[in-house]
Amino acid sequence: FVLTGTLSTLTRDEAAERIRAHGGKVHSSVSKNTDFVVAGARAGSKLDAARALGVRVLSEAEFVSMTQS
Repeated sequence: FVLTGTLSTLTRDEAAERIRAHGGKVHSSVSKNTDFVVAGARAGSKLDAARALGVRVLSEAEFVSMTQS
């Protein structure tokens, strides 16, 4: 997972903890090995990179739904 932009309902630390709790890893940059990018408001170059690489982009709502216990 890569987080980009401003999340409105979670801090980045909370989002990262959810990812780790579900067995995922958090990275700071997008690569061809990235599975998901969580895009909040004002997402920038990481979102562009994800789109260019064909990485699945999740909204914050999709991410929260995916990681609810």
